[in-house]
Amino acid sequence: MNKKTLILCLLISLLVGGLSSFLTKDSIALYETLNKPLFYPPVWLFPIVWTIFYLLMGFSSYLIVQSHSSSKEKALILCGFQLLVNFTWPLFFFNLQNYFLSLLILIILIISVIYMLYTFKDINIMAFYLNLSYLLWLFFAFYLNSMIFLNN
Repeated sequence: MNKKTLILCLLISLLVGGLSSFLTKDSIALYETLNKPLFYPPVWLFPIVWTIFYLLMGFSSYLIVQSHSSSKEKALILCGFQLLVNFTWPLFFFNLQNYFLSLLILIILIISVIYMLYTFKDINIMAFYLNLSYLLWLFFAFYLNSMIFLNN
């Protein structure tokens, strides 16, 4: 195990999430004022869930980096792309309050994560499985974003 590479992979994911959270921290209170759908999690749950997902993304990218696959560069580019799209979603949702555009960004994110997972599966099956809960959460986020768009 290469500890420096592992720490770097974890830090990249956590820093992306942390920066996004920092940039939206003043707009999170808006969530409480929205007409939310029937099933919605409490605000305090989001940082916990997202921290777990960013750690899983970081560890899975480490597994890809450590592989000897000829496809690992493609997989890491896909991982980076989905992290970038993931970073932009809260900016449009919370800061700009553009629920339609954030919904479109979420669709791009879901598609990019599916493609990333498809690539990960061929390289390291554990990296694939580590991100399945993230994909499921994104579908739940799609439901939340859709209902907030329709109700607000």
